[in-house]
Amino acid sequence: MSSPTGQDTFKGWVAHDAKTPLRYTSYTPKPFTPTDVEISISHCGICGTDIHTLRSGWGPADYPCVVGHEIIGTVTRLGSAVSSQSNPNGIRLGDRVGVGAQSDACLRADCEACADGEESYCTRMTGTYNGRYSDKSKSHGGFAEKWRGPAHFVFRIPDSLPSAEAAPLLCAGVTVFAPMRKYGVGPGKTVGIVGVGGLGHLGILFARALGADRVVAISRSSGKKADAVGGLGADGFIATGEEKGWAKKYSRSLDVILCTVSAHDMPFAQYLRLLKRDGTFVQVGAPEDALPPLMAWSLIQKGVKVTGSNIGSPGDIRAMLALAAEKRVLPWIQKRDMVDVNQALVDMHEGKARYRYVLRNVNEQAKL
Repeated sequence: MSSPTGQDTFKGWVAHDAKTPLRYTSYTPKPFTPTDVEISISHCGICGTDIHTLRSGWGPADYPCVVGHEIIGTVTRLGSAVSSQSNPNGIRLGDRVGVGAQSDACLRADCEACADGEESYCTRMTGTYNGRYSDKSKSHGGFAEKWRGPAHFVFRIPDSLPSAEAAPLLCAGVTVFAPMRKYGVGPGKTVGIVGVGGLGHLGILFARALGADRVVAISRSSGKKADAVGGLGADGFIATGEEKGWAKKYSRSLDVILCTVSAHDMPFAQYLRLLKRDGTFVQVGAPEDALPPLMAWSLIQKGVKVTGSNIGSPGDIRAMLALAAEKRVLPWIQKRDMVDVNQALVDMHEGKARYRYVLRNVNEQAKL
């Protein structure tokens, strides 16, 4: 719709501060440019990042703000300059598409990250929400009826992936897939996944899909053991808060550990004991506080690597969607109507999701 002044407006669930519920109201999207697309949103997953942002947990949010960066919908408008060069994903009007956590980057040839196909590490990257585009307009996310943004970061969804299940893949899925791809998870590798939640359960699924020899779920309690081993396909389970001497018992058993939790008091040094010589620990969970301190010998004695990973590049997303379609990697989700978003956020914060909430707009597209 347009305002009386002719300025475009969308409607969505807008946060105005860190304490009050989201309010369904109008807001102003970025100006439509020749390289943009517009999407009618059918589904949007709820990510932990949404909660951190809404409460200004990682720093002051740029209110008013519309969060949501696991977006699925239909292309309803295509910019005139969306060509094979600016549209590497080959999207067309009417396509079912998705948008993840990033909606822009400089894409310049002299940008090392963009030139290497690592747009998620561009120093000028724009998040799908709570960011600013180069023209200083705000980026707004998918808790809304529509989304508008650069075609470069919009991806066709394979026909075999249902819309609701595809939504969490755009952020949670690629966040765990990208470091596994980078650090060689596959045949011959043993992998540990710390945390069995929105990210962690997808970590188990993708490690299996990539063909890892052994996948071990790691959690504080055994409460999710049945899900991890019986349902998701993990080969083993370590309950760090219940099993005495676990770090010694499983020492030097894993090639890669993917840590999906955001707890600032995790047993960091003990996790590193689980790594084999030259193993890799990858942090993808982002706590609001600092990580625990670490003694140098935890790194030196086995030559282990401690690193992090930030979402995933467009190339990672395309590869992830292709693998998910081929291997039927489908997150465990619970559908919630978008009109109930405030209660869904409360339930998400309280850890009730098993293992991802997906909001759906109540219209014909939400039946996809």
